[in-house]
Amino acid sequence: MTLWVIIGIGSAMAGFVQGLAGFGFGLVSLAIWSWVLEPALAVPVVVFGSLVGQLLACGSLREGFRWDRVRPFLLGGIVGIPTGLWLLDMIDPLFFKFGVGLLLAVYCSSMLLIQGVRPRMGSDPNIARGGRVADGVIGWVGGTMSGFGGLPGAIPTLWCTLRGWPKDQQRTVFQAFNLFMHMLTLTAFAIHGLLTREILEIFAFVAPVIVIPSLLGIRLYKRFSDGAFKAVVLALLAISGVMLLLSTAPKIWALV
Repeated sequence: MTLWVIIGIGSAMAGFVQGLAGFGFGLVSLAIWSWVLEPALAVPVVVFGSLVGQLLACGSLREGFRWDRVRPFLLGGIVGIPTGLWLLDMIDPLFFKFGVGLLLAVYCSSMLLIQGVRPRMGSDPNIARGGRVADGVIGWVGGTMSGFGGLPGAIPTLWCTLRGWPKDQQRTVFQAFNLFMHMLTLTAFAIHGLLTREILEIFAFVAPVIVIPSLLGIRLYKRFSDGAFKAVVLALLAISGVMLLLSTAPKIWALV
């Protein structure tokens, strides 16, 4: 009973955060589930729960959807996944995750500070150059990170925020990207026989628990301004970076 209660709490909290920000299901759920679930069980459930939450949000974001902005990210992501799998044989993912965590923690915290003083500075640090080619490269980076370290959304989400697009367009891009990457990941799990009966039972429990908190988060999201949404995204990315550092630094120290 304790196991299912903890899984339920993690699902509800993660569903709400993802409904609000459009990502972050794994960040929240793993912080809770790591006490009761082994990684072999937790990772597929995180992917599934994130997929369910993103599907629930699709209907609310139809007005902000622009295929011309989503397409470069998806094409780049498709190319990036084999690259990430190839890197697995060359580089230890532990050091890669530490580097990503350091980037997110330092850069996103800095961006939050810049955003806080921007009204006095009279400038906005948005990136306007590069066009679809740059977007495709970022999608490739995200796909590579998905195949190599299981972190598809961090860099595309940060990039969409730095582009300065309206919040609905930001969210539709990185949610569509994450949705596609998670679908590919679950398919790979199924092909390799990793979706055991125990995992499917957890799927059946998690799915209905996510629904109401996700919808509440989506409802609250609609009340956010573009600036407030950007602050939420940067804060969650910074937190995810800190958590990556905390989880990888002791292991790297032990190796050194």
